Amino acid sequence: MNFFEHQDKARNQTRKLVVLFTLAVLAIIVAINVLVLGLVTYGSTDGHLQQPDFWSADFFMANVGVIATVSFLTGALIGMASLVRSMKLRAGGSVVARELGGTLVEPDTRDPLKRRLRNVVEEMAIASGVPVPHIFVLEEEMGINAFAAGYSTSDAAVAVTRGTLETLNRDELQGVVAHEFAHILNGDMRLNIRLIGILFGILALTIVGRILMHSARGARNRNAGGIVILGLAIMLIGYVGVFFGRWIKAAVSRQREYLADASAVQFTRHPEGIGGALKKIAASTSGSYLKADTEEVGHMLFASNFASQMLSTHPPIIERIQAVDPSFRPEQLREVREEMERHRQAKNAEREMAEEEEKRDRPRGAAGRLLDPDNLIERIGQPGLGQILAAVLLASAIPRPLERAAHSNEWAMEVICGLLLSEDESIRQRQLQLIAEHLGSESERQVRTLLEAGRDLGPEQRLPLFEMCWPAIRNRPARDLDQLLALSEALIHADGQVSAFEYALGRLLKKHIEDAREPERARPSGRKQIRDAVPAVNDLLRILAHHGHPDSEQAVAAMSAGMKVLNLSPSETHALRENWHERLDAALDTLDKLRMRDKGLLTRALVTVVQHAGETVAAEAELLRVICACLHVPLPLMQESGE
Repeated sequence: MNFFEHQDKARNQTRKLVVLFTLAVLAIIVAINVLVLGLVTYGSTDGHLQQPDFWSADFFMANVGVIATVSFLTGALIGMASLVRSMKLRAGGSVVARELGGTLVEPDTRDPLKRRLRNVVEEMAIASGVPVPHIFVLEEEMGINAFAAGYSTSDAAVAVTRGTLETLNRDELQGVVAHEFAHILNGDMRLNIRLIGILFGILALTIVGRILMHSARGARNRNAGGIVILGLAIMLIGYVGVFFGRWIKAAVSRQREYLADASAVQFTRHPEGIGGALKKIAASTSGSYLKADTEEVGHMLFASNFASQMLSTHPPIIERIQAVDPSFRPEQLREVREEMERHRQAKNAEREMAEEEEKRDRPRGAAGRLLDPDNLIERIGQPGLGQILAAVLLASAIPRPLERAAHSNEWAMEVICGLLLSEDESIRQRQLQLIAEHLGSESERQVRTLLEAGRDLGPEQRLPLFEMCWPAIRNRPARDLDQLLALSEALIHADGQVSAFEYALGRLLKKHIEDAREPERARPSGRKQIRDAVPAVNDLLRILAHHGHPDSEQAVAAMSAGMKVLNLSPSETHALRENWHERLDAALDTLDKLRMRDKGLLTRALVTVVQHAGETVAAEAELLRVICACLHVPLPLMQESGE
C-alpha cells in the first residue's frame, strides 16, 4: 500500500467512524428518551410504577413534545461538546502535547538528550520531505512512550516522555520516531485528533450525569430522588457510549499500529531499533505508563498499558515485538532488563554530541546531489534508509554557523533572508537595505555574517536548511510572520525576476504558515478529478518542463511524456516567460483540491517530466519539491544514481 492508498484509506475510515459515532449518538438519544419517558410515567402515577407502552401511537403522540425536547437537548449537548473540543484542537498538535504536560524543545537546546532527539526528528523530516515538527518532552513521565499529533505536517508535533530519552539508545529512539512519522505520513494523525473531539461529546454525558447527582444531594423536595436516578442513568448511558467509542477506536487503531511498526522498520532498515524500544517497554517496571489522564489520547500513543484487549488501542507488546523480531522469546526480557540497568543514555548522548560537533567542524565539500527518482513514487510517505542517510549527510554538511542560526529563535528569520540574497552585488545591496528597513540594522549585519559563512552551501542544501529553520520560525508571533512574508516577497522581486529557488522558498514559507495558522483546513485530499482541471495540469507540467530543460524541444517532449501518463494531450507547449509564478500559484491552488488517487497520478506525471532527460537540474528538483508540498504530498529525498 503506497502513500496515496494510505491517505484514501484514512479518509474512508474517517467517514466510517463519523457514521458509527452518529449511530452511537442516536442510540444514546433513544436510551435517554426511554429513561425520561419512564420517569415521566412514574411521576404521573403518584409514585406507583406503571409499565409505559412505548410502542403505542397514543403514548408517542402524548409525549411527542417531551421526546423532541429530550432529543434536541441530548443531541445539542453532545454536538456542542464535540464542537467546542474540536475548536480548541484547531490550533494543532502542540495543544495536545501541552495538555499532557509537554515542554517544547527549543531549537537551540544544549541538553544532549534533547539534541539527540532533535537531530533524529530533523533527519526523519528531511528524509520524508515534510516540515520539521514541533518537538515536546513530557518531563514528568518516566514510562517509555511517544505520540504525534496535528492536522497537517505544518502544524504537527512529536512528543516523547523523559523515560524515552533516558532509556532508549539512538537506534531505538530513531525507531520510535520513525513509527510516529509513519502516523504523520499515513494520515493517521488527522484521524486521531478528530477522534478526540468526537469522543469528548459522548464523554460529556457522564459529566452532566455527575452534575445532576451532585445538584440533588441534600435536596428535600419530592423530585430529588428522581434527579439522582436521572443523573446516575445519564452517567451510565454516557459510559456505555464511551465503551462503544473505545471499541470502535481500538478496532481501527490496532491495525494501524502494526502498519506503523512495519513502516518504522522500512524507514530505518533496522528492526532492532523499534524492536529494542518495545522490548524495553515490556521489560521496564514503568512500561509505557503515563501519569497524565490518557482517556482522550490513548489511541495516539506509541504504546498502551490498557488491560482489556477488546478495548486496547494497541496490540499486545509481545505480539508487536515478534512481528518485527520473529525469533524473540518472552524469557529474553530478563537480559533486556539487565542491560537497561547497565546503560545510562545521558552519557551516550553526550558522547554522540561531541562526535557530531567534531564532524561538523571538519572542512567538507557540499553534499552530493540526491537525484535519482526511479523509485520515488513508492518512497512517498515511506522513505527508506537511503533517504535517512542522505538527510544525515545534508544536515552534517551545512556550515556550523548556519546550522546554529537555523536552530536559534533569534536568527532563524535571518537565515531565510540570507538564502534569498542575489549573487549580483548591486541587487544584493538593495536586498540588504530592505532587510535593515524591515528587521533592523543588527539583523542586516547578521545576514552578512551568515552569507559569508554559507558561501559553500550547495543548492541541494538550501531547502533542507529552510526546513531546519521552520520550528523556530513557527514559534514567532503572528506579527513577525506577516513581516517575514512581506520581506521575503520584497527580496524575491528585488531584481524584477523570480527564479525557481526563490519561488520554491517563498511559496513553501507561505504554505507552511497558512497550514500552521489554520491546520484543520489543510486537507490532503479533495473531490476534484484531473479531467476537471486540465488547464491547470497543462500549466503545471509546462512550467516544470521548461525550467528543467533549456532546450525547448526537450522541454516539449518532457511535457508530452508527462501528459501521456494522464492520458491527456497538451494544449499549450511554449515556455511561460512572464508571470509564470502567478500561473503556477493558480494551478497549485486548483490541483490541491484533487482526489488523492488523482494526486498520485499527477505526481507520477511530474516525476516523468523531471526524469525525462535522464538528469535532474536544481531548478527542477526545487520546483518539484514545492509543487508536491503544495499538493500535500511529502516528497522524499531523491538519491543520486549509482549510489
